[in-house]
Amino acid sequence: MDIIISNAGDTPIYDQITRQVKGLILRGELAEGEALPSMRLLAKELRISVITTKRAYEELEREGFITTVPGRGCFVAPRNLELAREESLRRAEEHLAQAVEAARTGGVTMDELIQTLKILFGDDEL
Repeated sequence: MDIIISNAGDTPIYDQITRQVKGLILRGELAEGEALPSMRLLAKELRISVITTKRAYEELEREGFITTVPGRGCFVAPRNLELAREESLRRAEEHLAQAVEAARTGGVTMDELIQTLKILFGDDEL
């Protein structure tokens, strides 16, 4: 499992781990039932605290992306299509918020932004 963490930004390390694991699951790179590295092993590989990996795993479990089996470890939870759709929508909203801010700063109108979004999305009926 390839996870890259950065100490340079404002995003907490546990959140970086959580987002990247969610991405791997949503893209199908981590399959349903697949075992995740133990918290200790992941902490060692990333050279971070076990407490940080524990927090990331707890967050993933709370959100329904992984399940923990006592004595066996953490595994990718069965895919919940509504959960996956909701996560994709949340990520799109984050990116759209950045696009709106860039458009406002650059003097782009809402109509121009909507037209651009339709083109990018593939909606030929403007």
